[in-house]
Amino acid sequence: MKRVVLKVGSHVLTEDGDIAHDRLSALVDLIAALHKDNKEVILVSSGAVAAGYTQIRLNRSDVADKQALAAIGQPYLLKIYQTQFAHYGILSAQILLSADDFDSRKRTEHARTAVERLLSHKVVPIVNENDVVATEELVFGDNDRLSAHVAHYFDADILVILSDIDAYYDKDPHRYSDAKIRKIVTELTHEELEDECSAHGEFATGGIVTKLQAANFLMKRGGQMFLSSGFDLSDAYSFLIDGVHRGGTLFATEARH
Repeated sequence: MKRVVLKVGSHVLTEDGDIAHDRLSALVDLIAALHKDNKEVILVSSGAVAAGYTQIRLNRSDVADKQALAAIGQPYLLKIYQTQFAHYGILSAQILLSADDFDSRKRTEHARTAVERLLSHKVVPIVNENDVVATEELVFGDNDRLSAHVAHYFDADILVILSDIDAYYDKDPHRYSDAKIRKIVTELTHEELEDECSAHGEFATGGIVTKLQAANFLMKRGGQMFLSSGFDLSDAYSFLIDGVHRGGTLFATEARH
């Protein structure tokens, strides 16, 4: 694989009302390692609202306040990323997208052109949902489904979701001690895709179901997705750098890597 979309959620990027700098730094280390391995990386990063909340305590349940938090948090989060990437001499850029951008062929093509130009210069595009102007999309799925669209329309070989959910299990591992990881999933049922969303963390809007929906979107179009932990990146390193599927779940209509 050459082009990878990495998606990281709010619960991974924040802790106790602040940015989880150690985890963000570890994410940047992984992206730098992928660059060194001659891979192109597009980062889909949640966390703008959470980052804004570290600067001003507005009401997160109010849509206008949430948009204000996103407006404050987006440049703040980008600045942190840029500082971390600078340690490796890597430039990063911000791209704000919404569902509407993928409904317009012209706007999708404009975004694709920008991404291609950035990648050609080894710049890391950091994509986030345009929460400031999108109201319904504020609950789009913690960027899970957005990241699937990014992976498909921007011609990525794989989407990797780094989450507080380290894999997809045959049953809820929080309730059943005998739950087993499903390492490879080639098909998802209607029931799995329609289950009630259960997000972790005060800023998260997704859950396992939105991740399954993202995987299903890609599998229907011949793509693939890998789900693994964003708290411990060893499975991501193993899969992406070493080519060894040690932990995590691969969603693909055909088992391939």
